[in-house]
Amino acid sequence: MSKHELLELIEQKRQELFEVVAQNGLSSLTTIEYSKQLDDLLNMYNRLHVKSTY
Repeated sequence: MSKHELLELIEQKRQELFEVVAQNGLSSLTTIEYSKQLDDLLNMYNRLHVKSTY
């Protein structure tokens, strides 16, 4: 997956999360699931595209 594709997925998931929060609140199970999915995408981006500072 290219950097551009991954960034697009991250932005799409972020928008979906905003919508889910607006509909269901911050503590709903759906919101938590979407948040975890976004976290996974962000972690993937960091692993693949951010150079280690160590």
